[in-house]
Amino acid sequence: MRRLPIPLNHQASVSAAGLPMHQMSQFSRRHFIKLAGTAAATGAIASKSKLVAAQSLTSTEKALLLHAIDVAMDAGADYADARVIRTQFEAIGTREQTITQVQSTDSFGINLRALVGGSWGFAATQDLSRQTVMNMAREAVAIARANNQVAPAQTILAPVDVYPDAHWVTPHSIDPFDVSLQDKAALLLRANEEALRVNNIRFVASSILSVKEERLVATSEGSYIDQTFLRVNPAMTITAISADGSDFQTRGAVVEPAGRGYEYIIGLNLVGNAPRWAEEAAMKLEAVSVAPGTWDLILHPSNLWLTIHESIGHPTELDRALGYEANYAGTSFLYPPEEVLGNTQLGPDFMQFIGNRTEFGGCATTGWDDEGVPAESWPIIEDGIFVDYQTTREQAPWISAQTGVSRSHGCSYGQNWQSMPFQRMPNVSLMPGTEDLSAADVIAATDHGIFIEGRGSYSIDQQRYNIQFAGQVFWEIKDGKKHRMLRDVAYVGRTPEFWNSMDVLGGDSTYFLGASFSDAKGQPGQVNAVSHGCPISLFRNIDIINTT
Repeated sequence: MRRLPIPLNHQASVSAAGLPMHQMSQFSRRHFIKLAGTAAATGAIASKSKLVAAQSLTSTEKALLLHAIDVAMDAGADYADARVIRTQFEAIGTREQTITQVQSTDSFGINLRALVGGSWGFAATQDLSRQTVMNMAREAVAIARANNQVAPAQTILAPVDVYPDAHWVTPHSIDPFDVSLQDKAALLLRANEEALRVNNIRFVASSILSVKEERLVATSEGSYIDQTFLRVNPAMTITAISADGSDFQTRGAVVEPAGRGYEYIIGLNLVGNAPRWAEEAAMKLEAVSVAPGTWDLILHPSNLWLTIHESIGHPTELDRALGYEANYAGTSFLYPPEEVLGNTQLGPDFMQFIGNRTEFGGCATTGWDDEGVPAESWPIIEDGIFVDYQTTREQAPWISAQTGVSRSHGCSYGQNWQSMPFQRMPNVSLMPGTEDLSAADVIAATDHGIFIEGRGSYSIDQQRYNIQFAGQVFWEIKDGKKHRMLRDVAYVGRTPEFWNSMDVLGGDSTYFLGASFSDAKGQPGQVNAVSHGCPISLFRNIDIINTT
């Protein structure tokens, strides 16, 4: 997983006050509130203009999509799908009692993907005039036809039902774009203030990012799908500095992104939890450096989700396994499909991994994908055995003989209006154990171990085979209880051996969703938001290194 600025298509950051972002650091909360009135008035004019434009387009965008598809089919496409996508992005950032970032951007456009023989063509535009859309569709077909001259074989698309009038909206109760920047800033500044009350805490940075995607998809097979996706990404990083200034420690990764509304932010209780996170940062100053060696390892979901993402999520992308991502993002040790599917023991027989686009709160949760495939849930690892990859309509037939599954798993997604859809990661989650063991139960199951909370740095090879992960907070476990805080901890291993060392799974009560807001892939690069759920988990005899 590589982290990129998001979203890639947005304009350069300008503050709500109309100032370059590097100048915003000079402004306090008082200045921000004073300027917000002017900014709100200016923004209201711009927003009203965009709203009028959007409303005028609402009555024509379906006709434009269908027109584009008709033009593509008349030009010789075997299949076509088209999208109108509007993406709104908002960010508010703070440090201590200062506003450091205010950003609000909006992008809108139309695209079409056409299949001719064995090859795809793609074109996009922000000009929604009928003639320009017609030219766009013909361009996509011309590109596909040119590519088809060197295509190795005919492309066969997995079958899918037709959905002529489908709708889906991310389940939520509060649209984050209905909450003012002032209210968001006030929440962050209160949380920062509470963290700064703790001894030795000197710096606190916090932010809230919000994304709304309004996505219309039409296909030449007759589907027309209207969806709205909401995602929020809160963050806080707290830094403690020793009294003599000789050491500093941070506590970050305290909260996770989610495919939900602003009610998720409220439920995190940033203000109430900030002192606890700050205390942990301060305690790290006095923590004992870890002794390298073999330890049992208890991973909180806030740490384990990233290990899942890198060592299970990415290796089970079919295009990666077949080498299509080798130039940019590497390959996979899970290759070739005809040998590894159904024959690779990736974990104990109680280990179940599910790929899904359906999990509540998941950043990759949807109603349908960009090919009109309905969201579903399917096993990737069943009873410890690797049984399936992540697929699109094009990819599903490639492995249907091995999996017995002829349908796509609905993993097609393009980042924005100017991005061609291709295979992207769904939510990939480790199911909890059948017995509802608590965190205390899992901790009690080891005599000599380390309990890790929060994601940290990581390293993984190009085949996703050799892994190294750190974290945020490390507790030495002695005789089944927390003994003292440690520091400088990272665990290393090889993916199959690591997962086969799993010995205990927590129950439903310990299950938790972590997420990446900006998982990068493809050339040109795109980002995708994805979540990974898991329970607290115990691994035996893991190699621990000291990172100092």
